Amino acid sequence: MTASPALDSAAAIAPPRLRKPELLAPAGDRDCLRAAIENGADAVYFGLTHGFNARARATNLDLATLPEIMAELHHRGVKGYVTLNTLVFTNELPEVEQTVRELATAGVDAVLVQDLGLVRLIRSICPDLSIHASTQMTLTSAECINVAEELGIERVVLPRELSIREIDQIHGRSDVELEAFVHGALCVAYSGQCLTSESLGGRSANRGQCAQACRLPYELICDGEDVDLGAVKYLLSPQDLAAYALAPELLAAGICSFKIEGRLKTPEYVANMTRHYRRAIDAAFAGQPVAFSADDVREMELSFSRGFSPGWLEGNDHKRLVPGLSSAKRGVCIGSVVRVQQDRVLVRIHAPISRGDGLVFEGDRVAGAEQGGRVYGVFRRGHLLETPATTGVVELAFMHDSLDLERIEPGLQVWKTDDPQLTQRLRKSFAGPDPLRKLPVDMTVRAVVGDVPRLSATTESGQHVAVEGEAPLEVARKHPVSEMWLREQLSRLGHTPYELRLLDAVVEGAPMLPMSVLSGLRRELIARLDAALQSPPSRRIADEPVLPVLRSSLPDVAVHRAAQQATAPRLRWLCRTLDQVRAVLATGATEITAEFQDIREYREAVAQARAAGAKIWLATLRIQKPDEAGLFRALVKHAPDGLLVRNLAGVRFCAERQLPFVADFSLNATNELTVQYLLEQGAERVTASYDLNREQLLDLVGVVPPDWLEVVVHQHMPMFHMEHCVFCAVMSPGTNKANCGRPCDVHKVELRDRVGMEHPLKADVGCRNTLYNAVPQSSAEVIPTLIEQGLRDFRIELLEETADDIQSTLKIYSDLLAGRVRGPDVWQQLKAMNRVGVTRGTLEERRNPLAIL
Repeated sequence: MTASPALDSAAAIAPPRLRKPELLAPAGDRDCLRAAIENGADAVYFGLTHGFNARARATNLDLATLPEIMAELHHRGVKGYVTLNTLVFTNELPEVEQTVRELATAGVDAVLVQDLGLVRLIRSICPDLSIHASTQMTLTSAECINVAEELGIERVVLPRELSIREIDQIHGRSDVELEAFVHGALCVAYSGQCLTSESLGGRSANRGQCAQACRLPYELICDGEDVDLGAVKYLLSPQDLAAYALAPELLAAGICSFKIEGRLKTPEYVANMTRHYRRAIDAAFAGQPVAFSADDVREMELSFSRGFSPGWLEGNDHKRLVPGLSSAKRGVCIGSVVRVQQDRVLVRIHAPISRGDGLVFEGDRVAGAEQGGRVYGVFRRGHLLETPATTGVVELAFMHDSLDLERIEPGLQVWKTDDPQLTQRLRKSFAGPDPLRKLPVDMTVRAVVGDVPRLSATTESGQHVAVEGEAPLEVARKHPVSEMWLREQLSRLGHTPYELRLLDAVVEGAPMLPMSVLSGLRRELIARLDAALQSPPSRRIADEPVLPVLRSSLPDVAVHRAAQQATAPRLRWLCRTLDQVRAVLATGATEITAEFQDIREYREAVAQARAAGAKIWLATLRIQKPDEAGLFRALVKHAPDGLLVRNLAGVRFCAERQLPFVADFSLNATNELTVQYLLEQGAERVTASYDLNREQLLDLVGVVPPDWLEVVVHQHMPMFHMEHCVFCAVMSPGTNKANCGRPCDVHKVELRDRVGMEHPLKADVGCRNTLYNAVPQSSAEVIPTLIEQGLRDFRIELLEETADDIQSTLKIYSDLLAGRVRGPDVWQQLKAMNRVGVTRGTLEERRNPLAIL
């Protein structure tokens, strides 16, 4: 890997902060939870087995055991956050209300939430339960965050795509707590905006079922020709984030919580990363250099690594972020093959290797050409080594027939993938019977002749307990109490999770305090402290269900449905080129939406719409980062009739200017509470989320006025929406948009997946890439039912369609709206592939996921 310079040297010293940041570790199961506690985490986050969390494949924890889990965490001075960070459907709202009640009662410190409607529900159930906005909410600017704050969000988990400079800008314009990922896997797409698993296989990432299509190999096609990229195959698979050396900069930028990714990882991984980031935070907070040795970094890489990088924290460097050579864990490169000699492999090493270590030799993993195994013995000049070898040429022996030695050639890199000794050491840190991590306690003792002895304890979190003796103290005949003796005795906290930090002793009149009395007071004090720490906090929780009350504020759906009967269904068009604008206007369309890669073309689009007597709406970017608020003003200066808004910053921008807008799919409205919120913010309509299947959409249409909704019925699904630019990474000598030369402006690019589908790749105004599904998706089958339910606004989104394509698409959908054709006629006449996940799209249940996933 090509590492960041910041990862190779001690970081600059940052001034201490008034508030020490939190270290937040993942806990996929109980062992991971203990690993996090014993290795220094201040808080853990975990999901529940019942669902509603974005890591459905993790072991997760059972709701029934939650009171016990929270008692254990609080007993150790650790906070517990529960992930409710998926979208919630209408029929799930009653269940999620009951879940929230149980979380609040159990003493959960905060919930992580993606769904805007769920935030409203939680606030109504328990105003004392802290809500953290999941990174799935895609809050990329202070403008977005300030809108979320009004809903009751207390902390925002920032998208991984922000740089430290951008984080600092956000911190300067928002009072909300900021949490940032500092270590672990990076998604290539914006969290909450990735529809790849949904589009290709019916497994929604917004529902915790990501199939990791980004980790698969892709081929590049430029202007119709295959591009030979050599060994670069994994065009969408970023290296892992490792920001330990950037801890001082993150502190200075206002990060209050350092988050380690990894709810699917092992307890040893959790222990490893937690203890290393504990060191980094402590050093940075103390104003000391964050200096990790090569051995430290190797230890971290061995637990899991696709290669370490600073991610986006140092800004965009597309080549560094995605080298494209591998997508799976490889561990540590320890050297290269010299030659094969009989039944041994000679390797020139530059990192430690021992008997029992797991190794893999460089090879084409996709083609099954990778060789690997566990080292049976390490030799130098024929002699078995009893200690780890670190440099020079060594002979490695493997179990008989574990490798095909004929496929191992000189020059191949050798990777260490497993170190049993490290794994054993990490497991010892959390698998023992006694707690290793201790909770500092300050004690006050009062030993005064003529008064009962008194003992109290206070934790760092402010928990305070006190006990006192039964009888007054008498004057000692031989050995009066001393402060030194008191400290010695009170420090004996044995197998408890506490350690004495400060002792304030008041000793007057040479008192005698029997050992048995002091020991009894100490035991009682510890018991009270245990009970106080493990008791859930007192909270206001609504006595009656709040969902019926929230739903009662919705308008009468039947009245709205009846009013819609006199209105004819409408086709709304989204155009992505000026030629498409001309072609759609030529059909007599009275209203269109434009979304262009070149912002300068909007002037012409508006002029053409005006000349045709049609209304025109302009689409905002899906992502608005610091310094990009001006793009809203750039759209408005063309005087469109309204905006298609794709983020909360755009919602607020339009609301403040009373500019008409439609909330797009990217705001992820899957239930009536979210739809109602967006309507209250000023939206004329809300585009139904792409995560809704047929039944879920009909559930939503059944509880909200149909004129509140717009449904996209024909499109190429926008699968990956990325800060990463593939154009820059593999088609330019540059590293970012400042020096890339903009190959996206002059070349047509597709990415071919493993089943041969060629998916179009586009860049937007902000230089972000979107990979679109190669095949259009049609929801024609559900349209007649939606019309019966009163829905009238149906959108067709164009991508690369020609004027002839537009004419045929218009005719068939017009006939469908008029009842002259059926859904299957649409697929056949448009020659859409009648395949699951392609023709019916997200509005139909999928039963046969594509082979790619």
